[in-house]
Amino acid sequence: MAKIMIVEDDPKIAKLLQNHLEKYGFQTWITEDFDHVSEFFTEVYPDMVLLDVNLPSYDGYYWCRQIRKISTCPILFISARSGEMDQVMALENGADDFITKPFHYEVVMAKIRSHLRRAYGEYAPKVEERTVELEGLTLYMERMEAKKGDHIVSLTKKEAIMLETLMKRSPRVVSRETILEKLWDDQAFVDENTLNVNVTRVRKKLQELGINNCVETVRGAGYRFIPNWVKK
Repeated sequence: MAKIMIVEDDPKIAKLLQNHLEKYGFQTWITEDFDHVSEFFTEVYPDMVLLDVNLPSYDGYYWCRQIRKISTCPILFISARSGEMDQVMALENGADDFITKPFHYEVVMAKIRSHLRRAYGEYAPKVEERTVELEGLTLYMERMEAKKGDHIVSLTKKEAIMLETLMKRSPRVVSRETILEKLWDDQAFVDENTLNVNVTRVRKKLQELGINNCVETVRGAGYRFIPNWVKK
């Protein structure tokens, strides 16, 4: 069943939505930290987001734009604002629909089912999933997951991009500059240790798949991915 992330700062409304959705079998997550909505999104990686406009720190339009940078999942605004410009703003910032409060739960459920069908079901465009495969290790970029055998690990966007870059060029060395360009738009503000931290995180995720010491550091050059689990 689909995973739905609820971004609503009124705990009563959030809980009512959660209870109603779970009654129909949906998995739900409620956002509690409104300063790090996109980070929570990458942890949950839901199939749909229900998003309010009026939120602490940054409004829903801002978070809609941030989510659109990493996902094309359906985003439905649920807001007390009912003006035409609010709906226009929502759609122009990347939303798929706008539902005004107070709302009828059955209308919300119908819209949720409709958008899920269009995104993933019978009405979804048939697009081949982007994957990278190397000696039994498969990286699913849209899902941000890596799989080897029966084991699967979830990745952040940066972890997935780094692993994709290393796997595609294996066994060649990938320079630090190339990886930095892939991960950050402006390298000038990236601390030297930041890349090392991200490499360490990728190594830990691979260890969860039973893969050890395959991301080699090449001094003065960069990194190299060696499928050392394959017996020659």
